[in-house]
Amino acid sequence: MSSAMEKQLFNLKFASKQMARSAKKCEKDEKTEKIKLKKDLQKGNVEGARIHGENAIRQKNQGLNFLRMSARVDGVAARVQSAIQMRQVTNSMAGVVKAMDTALKSMNLEKVAGIMDRFERDFEHLDVQSQTMEEAMGGVTTLTVPEDQVQGLMHQAADEAGLELNLELPTNPTSIAGTSSAEQDELSARLAQLRNS
Repeated sequence: MSSAMEKQLFNLKFASKQMARSAKKCEKDEKTEKIKLKKDLQKGNVEGARIHGENAIRQKNQGLNFLRMSARVDGVAARVQSAIQMRQVTNSMAGVVKAMDTALKSMNLEKVAGIMDRFERDFEHLDVQSQTMEEAMGGVTTLTVPEDQVQGLMHQAADEAGLELNLELPTNPTSIAGTSSAEQDELSARLAQLRNS
């Protein structure tokens, strides 16, 4: 079952990459159509320009749809990967519990202490993996980009097109994942500690 899930995970990641490539191709085709539109306008061929404009818009929308689907498939892949990791941790914990049961029967205190330490370590692994997966899922369909860079790019594009752009955007954008830098630092420290142990 685990190898079947890993195969599905590979297929999901592959499909996501294909959709991302298709989105880039659509973006390239959109640019090509815009160039053709501009040339037709310069020639005075309004009907040809309209056709190229429609094609450019269709390519743009199709590219955005590919990006949306790629993000959704990435989200599903993250869930499948989390399930695989959870199964591994669960199997490890089951082994610890069996060993702990054996140790308790023999009442070897050193062995019990060692098993308890291993159990706590595995439980911490599970906790970090769960939090990491939740954060990944929280930010799967959105990117955290500094708002001032986004506004600057939008104003630059509007200036190039000779348009006036008036945006009412929030002054304090919040991260979709909802974690503070202190929480991120704590998780990073815990992850480093787990890797070293």
